[in-house]
Amino acid sequence: MIPVSYHASYSTLALPPHHRFPIGKYQALFHWLQQSDICHHFQIMSPSAIAPVQLCLVHDPEYIQQFINGTLPKEKMRRIGFPWSEALVRRTLHSLGGTLLATQQALEQRIAMQISGGYHHAYRDFGSGYCIFNDLVFAAASVISQGTVDRALIIDCDVHQGDGTANMTVGRDDIISCSIHCTKNFPARKQQSHYDLELPPDSNGSEYFELLQQSIPWILHRHQPQIIFYDAGVDVHRDDELGLLNLTTQDIYLRDKWILGLAAAKEIPIVCVSGGGYCHDTLQLISRHSQLYLAAAECFAN
Repeated sequence: MIPVSYHASYSTLALPPHHRFPIGKYQALFHWLQQSDICHHFQIMSPSAIAPVQLCLVHDPEYIQQFINGTLPKEKMRRIGFPWSEALVRRTLHSLGGTLLATQQALEQRIAMQISGGYHHAYRDFGSGYCIFNDLVFAAASVISQGTVDRALIIDCDVHQGDGTANMTVGRDDIISCSIHCTKNFPARKQQSHYDLELPPDSNGSEYFELLQQSIPWILHRHQPQIIFYDAGVDVHRDDELGLLNLTTQDIYLRDKWILGLAAAKEIPIVCVSGGGYCHDTLQLISRHSQLYLAAAECFAN
């Protein structure tokens, strides 16, 4: 069975009316998975909250303490995009724990899923774009520091560049950052990933796949990662409220299936996180996020 990290705190966060972040999508995706025809291929695992001191591996201790204590300056909380609350702290620490749990499970089971995660706009000493701590870099650095693996690859397919991930991996040759994103989108000021695969607005599925297929196998061959972190953002969808690309739901399924199939063929453990996706129609949004689970069942259920 494919392990899936989920905690109820992912969606239990009170946000102001008309806030654009779809906080309920994690619970909705969890319920969809439980009721789906492929549910028997997945095993839900509940993560523990990480201890804040663990984050010192990749984040600034003062920033960590200010966030935990609710003493971050207002401008820093404004940049994150969420109002501070104890519920936000609880959700954040459980979500980081969820990605770490999925990482540990992927190393044993070849693949693991995290219903939340993909906080790629978080930098070492500040958060941005609904991202507080960078779960991808944290989980990768954690298993590297333990000696479990020597090299990790982050394949970030969110429509927005993983600027925090890029910044936090500068100078590292053990965590390789690869961001596939739209050029004309948040963040306005891009950082330099190890690999930035950029697409102009309105690029379609064929153009997207051509870029992936030309680049990812070569990157895998060059760096020989022992684990892959896959940010399967669905804000590449043509109807996403914050995306500017032109992929269909079927394109998202084919993208996910191709990347998971590549990892399976090369026998590289893969950790899948949900990443971004913005739509007021929850059913439409869950349909897009569910493609990752359909692809995982196709590639790994046996």
